Amino acid sequence: MPRSDIDIAQSATLRPVIELARDRLGIPPEALDPYGHYKAKIDLGWLQSLQQRAPQSKGKLVLVTATTPTPAGEGKTTTVVGLGDALNRIGKRAVIALREPSMGPVFGRKGGAAGGGFAQVVPMEDINLHFTGDFSAIALAHNLLAAMLDNHIHHGNALGFDTRQIYWKRVVDMNDRALRDIVIGLGGAANGVIREDGFDIVVASEVMAILCLSESLMDLKARLGRIVIGRRRDKTPILASDLNAHGAMTVLLKEALKPNLVQTLENNPALIHGGPFANIAHGCNSIIATRAAMALGDYVITEAGFGADLGAEKFLDIVCRKANLKPDASVVVTTLRSLRQQGGAAGAACEQPDLEALKRGLPNLERHVQNMRQVFGLPCVVALNDREGDTEPERELIRQAMRRLEAPVELCRHWAEGGAGAEDLARRVVELAESGRASLRLAYRDDETLWNKMKAVARQVYGAADISASPAVRKQIDELQAEGYGRFPVCVAKTPYSFTSDATKPGAPSGHVVQIREVRLSAGAEFVVMICGDVMTMPGLPKEPAALRIDIDAQGRVTGLF
Repeated sequence: MPRSDIDIAQSATLRPVIELARDRLGIPPEALDPYGHYKAKIDLGWLQSLQQRAPQSKGKLVLVTATTPTPAGEGKTTTVVGLGDALNRIGKRAVIALREPSMGPVFGRKGGAAGGGFAQVVPMEDINLHFTGDFSAIALAHNLLAAMLDNHIHHGNALGFDTRQIYWKRVVDMNDRALRDIVIGLGGAANGVIREDGFDIVVASEVMAILCLSESLMDLKARLGRIVIGRRRDKTPILASDLNAHGAMTVLLKEALKPNLVQTLENNPALIHGGPFANIAHGCNSIIATRAAMALGDYVITEAGFGADLGAEKFLDIVCRKANLKPDASVVVTTLRSLRQQGGAAGAACEQPDLEALKRGLPNLERHVQNMRQVFGLPCVVALNDREGDTEPERELIRQAMRRLEAPVELCRHWAEGGAGAEDLARRVVELAESGRASLRLAYRDDETLWNKMKAVARQVYGAADISASPAVRKQIDELQAEGYGRFPVCVAKTPYSFTSDATKPGAPSGHVVQIREVRLSAGAEFVVMICGDVMTMPGLPKEPAALRIDIDAQGRVTGLF
């Protein structure tokens, strides 16, 4: 029986983080804030001085994305870790840059999000559970603003909030559908003003997005001050800075802004920082962590959440636009099992060889690869994660299809073999990154309208014929455009399970219409969220959540994470 992820992680021999930082990255002990023996935060001042001393030092940036996710799984985070270990094995100084796991999915469906098998980041339990407290700090800063807003209204509402136009909800880092829509202020006048409110999950908070897009402590503070929390009756916006809340919020976030250093099972450095979901936010780790990795390593492997239509699109159209980053290569991760499921094989059937189902599911991979190569201009390699029961005729079908798209396919076994199982992928990534073929193109220009930006993403990336919205939502978009927010990129919140806004349509559908259900302004993060279909910004737990399996023994040993 295969060993569990947590058993493998708990059996690992870890290097003290101070030694790892000094010997592998040249970071002196005084530039670290250790959290125990195996994780630490890196001082922002030291990072800034490093970049000033060596402004031309810039590692090759490799973006890892995937086909549309299925219950069968693709293995994107595992591939990031395996590829990073493999690059180090072949003599390249590689650093991986990942998002922090949210405890919502850890206790919900995933049960862990730190890689898998012999391609993990460690200490696995710490990373999955609280880590260095970044998400708690984000939740506190977010909820401080909510509390100050309601306190202001309770004490006379001098700023003139229209309580029907308050946008700022509360957040919690747990899947709790009962909190999506609530009423606050009940129980008498002393408890504030009665009004409708609700909760989002922390990863959907604008504060999370702001932290991940900020370049410095003062940039963070300025962005927090620009958050639009509500409007007056005349529709003029009220900002967090109008409540003078942004200073205290920044105080709560000053440690969270520092990137976290940990290691892989093979004792290679990993920066893990921030964690917005790609289906409801922009889905990438922080700009600070990515730039730090690029200053510290020759190769930087970063991950964008969910499939390339969500995570990769937002990394390129939002993060790269903001931070002037230009990836040198891309990796699209998939499995035969996942593609069989895209082709209609369900349940246990997707575990069995099925060329016909694979042929039906193949267009999903083809569209993601076409998007990376033709829409965004990045050379691309397909990482085909090998699984027991896969057959050579099925692998050859993938290779033939990808030859037509000029995308090589590399078979990967890092889950079972660690970095040694991804060396072929690593060599191919080096070849692509060194080729100079990357010529990043974005899906739309800054000066296009919000409506046309959304239409460009839908048509070019999702294969849609058009977009639509109710008259009320279209009016909101036009009003944001008129207020000057049209210069912002769009951040699409939609189901990750389809190119459409309908999770029941797998494969590569085309000619559909993407329905925009709601629009939210994130003025501090500097994007406009387009919520499509029935996607929720507060998920719920499944019927049998992973929390049922997570436990601890008398010696403090955690079990059930995977």
